Amino acid sequence: MATDYDAPRRDEVDLGEDSLEELKARRVDSQSGAVDVDEAEVAESFELPGADLADEELTVKVLPMQQDEFRCGRCFLVHHRSQLAVERNGDLICRECV
Repeated sequence: MATDYDAPRRDEVDLGEDSLEELKARRVDSQSGAVDVDEAEVAESFELPGADLADEELTVKVLPMQQDEFRCGRCFLVHHRSQLAVERNGDLICRECV
């Protein structure tokens, strides 16, 4: 339960004077009727300007493998010749895969 530290404090004598009905009434009044809202649901409802990418197409220019590049026989990534570590059974292997 939240405590309001700025509220004036009551003495022990004052605490004993509250009736049970007053305490029940205060408890009912302090309860909120609002339902907790999930922050994730609220965040999904926001629409950022320019964020609609449904009709967008991704265009990437693909270049063929260059003369100074090779394809690793293990990870199948294209690396520069400076990354060549070993040639095994005709397969070129990069430094990361050795």
